[in-house]
This record gives sequence, structure tokens and C-alpha cells, in this order.
Amino acid sequence: MDNPDIMVARVDGATKTYGSGTNRVIALDDVTVGIPAGRFTAIMGPSGSGKSTLMHVMAGLDTVTGGRVFLGDTEISGMGDGELTVLRRRRVGFVFQSFNLVPTLDVRANIMLPFEIDGRRPTVVQREWIDGLIDLLGLTDRLTHRPHELSGGQQQRVAIVRALATRPDLVFADEPTGNLDSRTGREVLGVLQEASRSYGQSIAMVTHDPIAASYADRIVFLADGRVVAERERSTAEEISAFMLGMEAEGIQAQGIQAQGIQAQGLGVQGTEARA
Repeated sequence: MDNPDIMVARVDGATKTYGSGTNRVIALDDVTVGIPAGRFTAIMGPSGSGKSTLMHVMAGLDTVTGGRVFLGDTEISGMGDGELTVLRRRRVGFVFQSFNLVPTLDVRANIMLPFEIDGRRPTVVQREWIDGLIDLLGLTDRLTHRPHELSGGQQQRVAIVRALATRPDLVFADEPTGNLDSRTGREVLGVLQEASRSYGQSIAMVTHDPIAASYADRIVFLADGRVVAERERSTAEEISAFMLGMEAEGIQAQGIQAQGIQAQGLGVQGTEARA
């Protein structure tokens, strides 16, 4: 069940920079935001906005330059690689645009991979949960197939079952419909939405697609490494209009700034001419 007061992941004053001097790039600029428990959150923004970087630091795949990162009540910003690896195995699930299935393993082995890597076997309850997911997503008759024998939608369903298999605190989905046709993409988004609504799974999805974001309960908008807005569930049309408005405001702000710089330049020239 969703609880907006409990955050399964959050960053506090997170900053992430790459390079130095004139080559310094600010990917995250003093970001404070959280992912509520049991809800489906979309993280949106144009290319270069920092949305993927935010996901990576929240998931412990990358470190922050400044600020703090928490998974539940556990601060992960000071953890070493070994601790982070174990934490990701046991508390975080991932669904990627490229599916990331192991080509030499069949469907069942791909689904069970998180347990194999962690050196443990699923409990009876976990097996029942996994079998239920396999049946729900229509993969029962595909368990002995390898990834190349599946459609893109089927491969993404396998990736979703694998991500949910361990009942993680949070599932991160990075452009999960990017390699799918529109119909299959809608089916996959419906699965993620159902996982949140019916099973209370916390999901954070990075996307630039308003249609994908419309499946979420909440949308966080990023621009230039900062959180610029948050909205509750919205239609694709509302999200598109909002993003166009943000873009127009950004262009207008840049234009005003350029005019100011130009005016300053003219002022200098005028002074020099008078002198």
C-alpha cells in the first residue's frame, strides 16, 4: 500500500559533477527529492537534465560529489563498493531499456539470476510469488526459451519478473519501453502500474515520454540538474503541455539573459565611445 510519508529512497542536497575547470559539468545541482513507498514515480526531463544521473545515485550505481543519499533509513552515500553491491542485490530491482537478459540462459534461469548471484535459494513463499508473476505475465510456456527466441515485449516481461522476484524495496526502470513498439510498450507500462497498485511495489521510472509518464502516480520534472516541478497523476496531454510550457519559459529566460548581456556590452561600448 502506498504511504506518501515514507520514502523508500531519497537524496538530500545531492550534487554530482564531472570533470574540472572549464570542462566541469554539473549533472545534479543541490537536488532534494524522495520516492514515496508503494507509489509509481516517473522522473522526467530532456536529454542532459540529470534524470538518469539521479536514478544512478539513488540506486547506488554512482556516487554523489556532495549531499546525502538514502535507501529507506540506510545512508548509502558513504558506502564502499562491496556494501553497495550486496545492498543492490537484496533491496533494489532494475528494468533497463535493453532488457539486459543473459543470452545463454533460458527464461527461468534469467529470472532466478538474482538469487544465484547472491548465493541463496528462494523460499517457498518467494517461489510462489515468482510463479504467480510468471503466470500473470504470460510466460509459463516460455520458461525453457532463451532470450533470442522471445519478442521484445516478452523479454521485457522476463526482466520485470526478475526485478520483482526478490520483492525489492524499490524497482528502478530506465526508459523501459524505449525498444518496444507502442502497443507492447503500453502493456509493459500496465504491468508496472499493476505491480504498484495491486502489490504495493515502489517504482521509479526514468523517461522522456509523456505517455509513459501518464501511467505513474507522481511525476518529478528535472531541468539543468535541478528539480523544477512535481505533479500528481496527469494525462499525457497535460504532461506534454506542461513540458512545452517549461521549455518556453526556459527559452524566454535565456532570451532575457542574452538581452541583458547584449545591453551590458552596448553600455561598455557607449562608455568607451564617450571617453
